[in-house]
Amino acid sequence: MKEPNFLFVISGPSGAGKGTLCSCFLKEMPNMKYSVSATTRLPRPGEVNGKDYVFMTKEEFFLKAEQGEFLEWALVYGNYYGTPKEEVERCLKNGRDVILEIDIDGALQIKKKFPEGVFVFILPPSLKELEKRIKGRNKDAADVINRRLKEAVRELRYVSHYDYIVINDRVEKAVEKLKAIVLAEKCKSSRLDLQKNLLEE
Repeated sequence: MKEPNFLFVISGPSGAGKGTLCSCFLKEMPNMKYSVSATTRLPRPGEVNGKDYVFMTKEEFFLKAEQGEFLEWALVYGNYYGTPKEEVERCLKNGRDVILEIDIDGALQIKKKFPEGVFVFILPPSLKELEKRIKGRNKDAADVINRRLKEAVRELRYVSHYDYIVINDRVEKAVEKLKAIVLAEKCKSSRLDLQKNLLEE
């Protein structure tokens, strides 16, 4: 009997540690395919095109958006981000689980198209810790940090739209929680077409 596959959507405020958490999680989940987002922002030091993001100009981005090549797209902190549709749909059809690490606005768009997806909101232990993490990255100016903190407070209002909440106090502990969520979802009777699977065996 085949296990059901699904779309796994991770969101949370900037500084919650989503990137580090997803990276560690994926190392332990070989069947989970990471969907690389497209963006119009410039690469940060060390980022690789096609691995961290697909970097493109605004003209390229808007053309793809007009042609319906994104599952979702949104303006975030002055730059556009989008989820390429073709790769996600191909992986799901081939029996792979797909994980998206996207902003809240994008996740809500995805939920309308894939309500059967699994939506997880990543939280820091506290807003004070969130501020510490953002400042500790040394990547943003003071005004950008303040904007991100205000945005984080706004984003917390959307927690109820998600299926699960994971507090990222320790990465190892948070990864175990994500793995538990995946296991629970794969065991849900609503995801198993038992009659069809039994007849195929």
